[in-house]
Amino acid sequence: MSRAKAGTPPTPTGSERFLEEKATAAVRGSQPDIEAGVNAIREVQRTLKPKPGVYRMQDARGDVLYVGKARALKNRVANYTQVERLPLRLKRMVAQTRSMTIVTTNSEAEALLLEAQLIKRYRPPYNVLLRDDKSFPFILLRSDHSYPRIMKHRGARRAKGNYYGPFASAGSVNTTINALQKLFLLRSCTDSFFSRRDRPCLLYQIKRCSAPCVGRIDEAGYAELVGEAKDFLAGKSSAVQAKIEKQMAEAAEALDFETAAMLRDRLRAATFIQGSQAINAAGVGDADVFAMATKGGQVGIQAFFIRGGQNWGHRAFFPRHTEGLEEEAVFSAFLAQFYEEVPPAKTILVDRELPDRELLEEAFCESAGRAVAISVPQRGDRRRLLEQASRNAVEALDRRLAETSTQAATMRETAEFLDLPDIPQRIEVYDNSHIQGTNSVGAMIVAGPEGYLKNQYRKFNIRKAQSNDDFAMMREVMERRFSRAMKEDPDREGGMWPDLVLIDGGKGQLSAVMDTLEELGIEDVNVVGVAKGPHHGRDGREVFHFPDGREKTLPTNSPVLFYLQRLRDEVHRFAIGAHRAKRSRAIQASPLDEIPGIGPARKRALLLHFGTAGKVRAAGLEDLRRVPGVSAAVARQIYDFYHPNG
Repeated sequence: MSRAKAGTPPTPTGSERFLEEKATAAVRGSQPDIEAGVNAIREVQRTLKPKPGVYRMQDARGDVLYVGKARALKNRVANYTQVERLPLRLKRMVAQTRSMTIVTTNSEAEALLLEAQLIKRYRPPYNVLLRDDKSFPFILLRSDHSYPRIMKHRGARRAKGNYYGPFASAGSVNTTINALQKLFLLRSCTDSFFSRRDRPCLLYQIKRCSAPCVGRIDEAGYAELVGEAKDFLAGKSSAVQAKIEKQMAEAAEALDFETAAMLRDRLRAATFIQGSQAINAAGVGDADVFAMATKGGQVGIQAFFIRGGQNWGHRAFFPRHTEGLEEEAVFSAFLAQFYEEVPPAKTILVDRELPDRELLEEAFCESAGRAVAISVPQRGDRRRLLEQASRNAVEALDRRLAETSTQAATMRETAEFLDLPDIPQRIEVYDNSHIQGTNSVGAMIVAGPEGYLKNQYRKFNIRKAQSNDDFAMMREVMERRFSRAMKEDPDREGGMWPDLVLIDGGKGQLSAVMDTLEELGIEDVNVVGVAKGPHHGRDGREVFHFPDGREKTLPTNSPVLFYLQRLRDEVHRFAIGAHRAKRSRAIQASPLDEIPGIGPARKRALLLHFGTAGKVRAAGLEDLRRVPGVSAAVARQIYDFYHPNG
């Protein structure tokens, strides 16, 4: 990470010097490639106008190398043709560029929002990337029912209701929902569960629900609880607490001690939510707080989420592809990507001035539909909160660097133990899952030096192999996986080829894999089988099988053994999950799915009318015509499907 003064070239760190030397060597040997890249860019640049928009650089295979935005596309793209002024990193990108895609927008703010969307979709290697595969959880208070439900929510916000968040983790959401249930007695059950109840469930017994499903509270009383919950989540907690305290005092004066005790428990729940805040955010209102730390070429950004003066959690982020970039540029790119999905708070507090602050504010206002302000507080509670975030950013980055150092040592030892020529950058692990030969599925997970690459996980529905033949299933998976790699990345430059393949299995599975690779003409992929030891893994040992017949084991306290076991456990988890999903779909399948033109609505109407798929099959033409939503033509189609000869 470098930060240069105006007119002064930055002093590169050790890691940056290594990258520059590597890039210099690559550029020296690729002058014709640079000329080809510049020519491709010039062809596009001639057709551009000085309008705002987004551009994508693409290589010969069409893969996106970089996504950028511009106030004036013609001027911005022209900069890439002046190769002598580009840093080595961008020279390397230009050398790989063979085409561009241009999208014009109405404003630079709109271009900024589109740029963030495209970066998240394509994950280009020359963009700063926010490496975070998980969406943030929210609390949703639904409004599409007479008795609204409180629930945890992730993903697109399509359901009608009030969303509160983001929360830093699922654990913080669950804890808050549990406390809110005790405080406001709101239901958390599904609508179908709600409609089937004829007596209160356990949540009513433990005083975490008011049991509207069986009429223990009327609609008006429940609506009052919902209103209090909205006020509390909006930051009006003191008013809600004062109201409950008053009700408790009135119940005690009326000698209604049972009601007073229930209100006392609700008051304790409110106190618990406020007392569990590790960060004092009183008076801040709604704000997101960000602070950056840099060290050893790495970047860490700490985020606090404050809503209604309450801390809803904090999380550290570690953006990638930041070498040689200004800290402010990294910070701005991070904010744009972070708010691509998460709605921005009214106030965004940052620990430094950003050159494009006004553009970011305009973009966030446009996406949120309300005013959003980015500021650097200089004094008061907000400044103290930002200083706390800064301390956390430094500590989180120190922990990250320590973990990275430990992980790097483990990866080196793994390479030595498995006789690899270098530290593996891409490890693929394979497993199969089935129950007595049914719903068979193969699974592949991918890992690298920085952890699991979950967006590259793959599952394989077994098509050819007999479902109880593990060796044949493994052969089918390998044949499909590497045939595709040979077709789509024959030169092995697209990152599709693994440095190490781990097979969950012993000599038989390993032999099946090696035979398949040999038939495909692949001889240089490192393959190792991982099997349970002589005591079936009860002693924590694994046996590692090599293609040349060697077998190795590791001490039970070896970090390398723990690492490889984690990889094996992860592929187990993924394979079992894929198998369960396939089995669930098979259980829910209906013979009616085989009839052309019969969708979910008509299938539901047929089953409601006749009761079972068997009765639909036995029904006469006139009976089918009587089904609501089934026309004469569709009835004839169903009848002919089951009676092709008559």
